[in-house]
Amino acid sequence: MDIAGTIVDGAFGGYSNVMRLRSDIFVSALIRRLFGRGDFAAVERKGAEASGAIFIRQRFRDGLETLFGPAPQSLIDEDEASGRLFEVRLERQEAEAVRQMLEREMKFDHDLWILELETDDIGDIVPLAAKPADPF
Repeated sequence: MDIAGTIVDGAFGGYSNVMRLRSDIFVSALIRRLFGRGDFAAVERKGAEASGAIFIRQRFRDGLETLFGPAPQSLIDEDEASGRLFEVRLERQEAEAVRQMLEREMKFDHDLWILELETDDIGDIVPLAAKPADPF
């Protein structure tokens, strides 16, 4: 399993069989990794076990938060197509702004997960999609 939650199951005819981890397993593994580092994580809202979208609230000591959400398919290249990648939706904002954005997301997707992290460094914990180059 790689950091983005992909299990590679060998190759057949030049193609690899790739499976995406279920949301509940991905969340559980993420929480265990944070606890293993001495940080804190909690499930704020449990979504669909198999395929719910995962949103991550990173809380900082100064009270601000960063919100990560699933990266759009346009930011994911073919090599990463089956893993879970995230993008920054709000960066170092007040908790109220993050809450409002999550409420809008929940109106659109009732099966989403919300995971809360209390750590200063997400480093290798949350796999981020590469930002596309500015075409202008």
